[in-house]
Amino acid sequence: MSRKHDSIRPIKWENDQLVLLDQRVLPTEERYLEFNDVKDVAKAITDMVVRGAPAIGVTAAYGVVLAARKHNPEQNKNWRRDIEQDLKILAAARPTAINLRWAIDRMRKTMSTHVSSENPLTVLLDEAKLIHQQDVEANYKLSDLAAELIQENSEVITHCNAGALATGGYGTALGVIRTAYEQDKISLVYADETRPWLQGARLTAWELQKENIPVRLVAEGAAAMLMQQQKLDWVIVGSDRIAANGDVANKIGTYSLAVNAKQHGVKVMVAAPTSTIDMNSKSGDDIPIEFRDESELLTVSGQRIAPDGVSAWNPVFDVTPAALIDAIVTERGIVENPNLKKIKTLMS
Repeated sequence: MSRKHDSIRPIKWENDQLVLLDQRVLPTEERYLEFNDVKDVAKAITDMVVRGAPAIGVTAAYGVVLAARKHNPEQNKNWRRDIEQDLKILAAARPTAINLRWAIDRMRKTMSTHVSSENPLTVLLDEAKLIHQQDVEANYKLSDLAAELIQENSEVITHCNAGALATGGYGTALGVIRTAYEQDKISLVYADETRPWLQGARLTAWELQKENIPVRLVAEGAAAMLMQQQKLDWVIVGSDRIAANGDVANKIGTYSLAVNAKQHGVKVMVAAPTSTIDMNSKSGDDIPIEFRDESELLTVSGQRIAPDGVSAWNPVFDVTPAALIDAIVTERGIVENPNLKKIKTLMS
């Protein structure tokens, strides 16, 4: 089924190499970078060329293909052993997004069970392409389910970027918004600017404008006032990891949105594929939170904005407790008022 508002694909496999849309230079430039080495792919993940948990997972799957090619399976009997150091480098690129480890583990399983007699590189590439395809299909499914929860003429707010740019395509939170807008249920989207990388300003606003979906940018500090004036019906966000009890790790500032939403009676929706659910994390306390260099807060475009000698605290994710979430929507179904029992049932 063809869909409107579905023109963006940030990850491609073309001419036997990985091609990524460089999200660091959006919206002023649409630049694609080509990758043939797994270490360069790991650096691209760390350096935010590609970001968003599902997109990182898809990228990592293609990175495993490049790693395998490097070790020449057709001539090297020990390639499965030799590849492990590269996979460790890839897995360490960013710690919070569970999809990174999930994709590498799935590719590792493919290496151990399905490449004994076949061309290993072909099998691995087919698996990476399947991971990519399944991510897009999951986004379609969860978006269709989530749109059923949204009433006509709704105004919503989203945080960071959980769109096509953060996934294999279409998006999670923005996938929901795309589908609901196509069904005439959403009239306006507010996008938090999302300091310090400004993913809301640079990426979400770019995506929605490109798809002709009405968007208005706001500073994070304006969200509470929007809710106070009864201008919002839903907070719709993605996730980088969901714990077994329904606690959700997402871009820093998501927790603040959820607290404000609870105060003002605004519903909170988390849209994410089940690959983002980590049943080994019992609660949000078990989710590792990435801290990035303080210079990201102290400078803008290379220009220091804080006084010399002032330091910064720069966590890039926070954890929203399950009690503040009205619905977690996945391709398998909707979990309302999430808790351990409901998440276990979903994943079983």
